[in-house]
Amino acid sequence: MTTVNGSTPSADTEGGLARIESLLALPFPAGEESEDSGVRSSGPGHHLLILRASQDFWDDRSTERVEPAEQEIEAEFSALATALTERWGEPATVDLWPYLEEDAEGVPAPEPMGQLSNLAGSMQVWRPSPDAPQAGGRWVGLAVGQADPEFPIWLLAAVGETAILP
Repeated sequence: MTTVNGSTPSADTEGGLARIESLLALPFPAGEESEDSGVRSSGPGHHLLILRASQDFWDDRSTERVEPAEQEIEAEFSALATALTERWGEPATVDLWPYLEEDAEGVPAPEPMGQLSNLAGSMQVWRPSPDAPQAGGRWVGLAVGQADPEFPIWLLAAVGETAILP
């Protein structure tokens, strides 16, 4: 596969795209069921997948250790974002901070927004073309997140129903 700009995606990028396509085609759990494998969580109307994780930083949070990990994850994010943009057009940026709080009635944010807001400040969102497998009414999101400074940095892919996005 060659991209529009003539470059060939890396094996990591190809693998990431294949995993995103599989996630897009995966049915959502029925009813109020939720699943969590540690790498992928799914629930009504959403999936969240860790595409890549850095090492953790429990023993050493020095700049010399953290910066290369951040750069590696950011480079893969950028490569995947470029490939997704070539497929489905320019993404929208969704601010995740508003999803940290419950609404005025005490209702928590819909998933995967609640989980993502605890890991990242924003995500890039694409709306796949209608001819993509299982794409009707779904969006694909890509974010870089970290639960706490000691935890790994994650490259995350999310698929959800369009209805939960503003």
